[in-house]
Amino acid sequence: MEALFASTLTVAIAEIGDKTQLLALLLAVRFNNKAAIISGILLATLLNHFLAALLGQLAIAWIDPQWASYLVAGSFFAIALWVLIPDKMDDDDNRFYKLGAFAATFILFFIAEIGDKTQIATIVLAAKYQSLIWVVIGTTLGMLIANVPVVLAGHFSANKLPMKLIHQGCAVLFALLGVATLMW
Repeated sequence: MEALFASTLTVAIAEIGDKTQLLALLLAVRFNNKAAIISGILLATLLNHFLAALLGQLAIAWIDPQWASYLVAGSFFAIALWVLIPDKMDDDDNRFYKLGAFAATFILFFIAEIGDKTQIATIVLAAKYQSLIWVVIGTTLGMLIANVPVVLAGHFSANKLPMKLIHQGCAVLFALLGVATLMW
């Protein structure tokens, strides 16, 4: 349960103001079919985070356990610093829009998550907890918690949220995960 809770909370907070949340807003404005957008987010995240968690577990199996905890803790500290840098939306790639709400969302979300801080966090969380299924479920829930309200609200603006405070809180959370990793 710790893996599920930590993964859900970490990604839900890290996702606020992230480029994929901005992408969810763009898709919600572009398409009326909210269920298709949410389904695309769900499946793209499940696939992307499953692959990331699998990579995290495979990578950690090759590393000496003592060094592994230092590597995981260092990764959490690096992500803590990374979340302090706000994301900006890349150029709007509308060539996928003609595929419809579901396919466009699935493709764009999957691509946007590659190398994103939530994908890196998934790799690190899977390495830390050695619980692929619970980490994937948790990180996917975290993505949905952060993105579904944006999709449903449509024109909701992340500018109304205290983004600096949210990013600082997220950085503290990742730093605490780093400290906890070193202590246990």
